[in-house]
Amino acid sequence: MSAAAADWLPSASVTASGRPVLSAGEVERNLLPLVDLEPEENPRLAPLRACLLALTSHRLIFLNEPSRSARGLPLAAVVHAYPPHRRHSHNPLRSLFSSSSSSSSSSQHPRIRLQISMPPARSEVIAIVVTCKADVDVFFGRLLEAIRARAWEVAPAAAPSSGTPVAEGAAPAEDIAIRMPVVGVSGILRMEQESWESAGQNLQDAFQDLNALMSKAKEMMQLAEKMRLKLLMNSSTESNSNDEEMGSKQDMQDLLLSVGIVSPVTKETAGALYHQQLSLQLADFVRIPLEKSGGMMALVDVYCLFNRARGTELISPEDLLQACSLWEKVDVPVMLRKFDSGVKVIQTKTHSDEEVFARISSLAQKPDALQKGISPSDAAFTLGIAPALAKEHLLNAENKGLLCRDVSPDGFRFFINLFNEIDAQNIYSQKPHGLYNAWISVAMASH
Repeated sequence: MSAAAADWLPSASVTASGRPVLSAGEVERNLLPLVDLEPEENPRLAPLRACLLALTSHRLIFLNEPSRSARGLPLAAVVHAYPPHRRHSHNPLRSLFSSSSSSSSSSQHPRIRLQISMPPARSEVIAIVVTCKADVDVFFGRLLEAIRARAWEVAPAAAPSSGTPVAEGAAPAEDIAIRMPVVGVSGILRMEQESWESAGQNLQDAFQDLNALMSKAKEMMQLAEKMRLKLLMNSSTESNSNDEEMGSKQDMQDLLLSVGIVSPVTKETAGALYHQQLSLQLADFVRIPLEKSGGMMALVDVYCLFNRARGTELISPEDLLQACSLWEKVDVPVMLRKFDSGVKVIQTKTHSDEEVFARISSLAQKPDALQKGISPSDAAFTLGIAPALAKEHLLNAENKGLLCRDVSPDGFRFFINLFNEIDAQNIYSQKPHGLYNAWISVAMASH
């Protein structure tokens, strides 16, 4: 049964690649590849079958990958979570509403029972049936950690307390305290205990400062993401702004984009689904950089951008290649492409080589280009892409018969192909129109 059928759970948004859309401050904790969600006592609640379960700091998200639909169970609604177990006893009430085959098969899998609170003021018991091979105990431990952390209760971090307020002008408490003399063995032990207590307090204060710094860093990343989305919305609605304002907005978007991914996919949280979820997150991430780069980027540039956005959770080049290779099996708007020269790029599926060839051909037909040709740098400026990728497009245009290449000490120069304009039966005849005539006119004007 699809996630859309379980209307007793609130719906959850998904990205274009099928990953859950996380709210502000929400972070992924763990993933289970295949689970069922079954009611324990109320048969009127529709079950969920064959879902990918994502545990976040705020919710349990059940994703139905074929239908790209999702349902979310807020952790705030969980009253109690019972440790995983396998149901061996027969439930006579449940047998009235389910077949014996499904009941016997589901009893062989680990079950995590949850007591949840549902409006209006009623309690239900549901079970997460883990039908895949996974470490259920690890998942349950992280579920308990997320429930106890209560990250959905957004509250400002309390400032470190310095104890009882001291009146202005009064001496510090440590100065007016009665200091016992260090006498004998008991005095040495007391001094050693005070030393350990002081070191423990210093360590605790240091960790408080570190936690405060990490909390502020997460808040800044969330603020940057909100500002970036707001800038994108404003840029799509405002069409009459000047170039200087558009340039400043673009710089601000680039700056905010480099702040980082709030919840990067890691091997610890995704487990066996690491490369699959990494490929989906990468597909969501490269959408905006590809739009700014003409629909194509070199794989090495994507690697640098993606790792910079992930912060300390860096990935290897092999992980990136494996994640890109999985795009062939899922429905995402991007793809991995390899040119004849061996250069690998990431491009959108709507990217058209014919449109690129048309722009290159138009550039090569300009009077200055008819005389001197065009370089990869010229094409890169026109197409808005890197010179290395522009060179690949020029070589492809040459293979299509649109351009001719001239190799000199100054590098590659590409000219429009005039051989198509020459009549093979009468090579000395000059047409009064066409590219060949335009080239002759430019050549004669230069002498």
